[in-house]
Amino acid sequence: MNFTPITTPKVVKSLFPTLTWDFPTKSKDIYLTFDDGPTPEITNWVLYTLKQFNAKATFFCIGKNVEQHPNIFQQIVKDGHSIGNHTQNHIKGWKTTTKSYLDEVILCEKVFKGQNFKSEKLFRPPYGQITPKQIKKLQELGYKIVMWNVLSIDWDNSLTEETCLKNVMNHAGPGSIIVLHDSVKASKNMTYVLPKILEYFTEKGFTFKRIPG
Repeated sequence: MNFTPITTPKVVKSLFPTLTWDFPTKSKDIYLTFDDGPTPEITNWVLYTLKQFNAKATFFCIGKNVEQHPNIFQQIVKDGHSIGNHTQNHIKGWKTTTKSYLDEVILCEKVFKGQNFKSEKLFRPPYGQITPKQIKKLQELGYKIVMWNVLSIDWDNSLTEETCLKNVMNHAGPGSIIVLHDSVKASKNMTYVLPKILEYFTEKGFTFKRIPG
């Protein structure tokens, strides 16, 4: 059984007030985010699906995946989405020294630069794991650390596609930052959920926006 909270508890937000959890607004804006790519075929499918709804999103890319699939990375850029740093090797912050963590972030940024992409200074910690010292150092480097307030939990294949969809539809609203994954592991649930989210919220008058750097 998965005990991951679908929505971020208020106490967690209050403990880390300098992180971006959502965007306080009354406007019908939603921020879709995709972690762990770029991934062959899956990321391409996501880009195609977003385009059908004129939707923008933010992709938190792993540096080594960008190195392996630069053409997909370039397509994300071409399509006008935001791109964020998700470390070079998808490491766990709680098990990593601050220096090693920063090295991973900087290495990923260098990969971005190697693709002639100027970093937008957006960062999301893999697994949501990050320490206060890591936060401080990253913010000193100018990074906006983007978390979320709604999880689809699409990576958990013990959950049905319908459950993942309800996780989003029942909890998302104006200013929500929603987490999905353009990864092989999450693809079963994500490919079911994404088109339905786009259709449902578009019909309700929402706009899907990229997170500004």
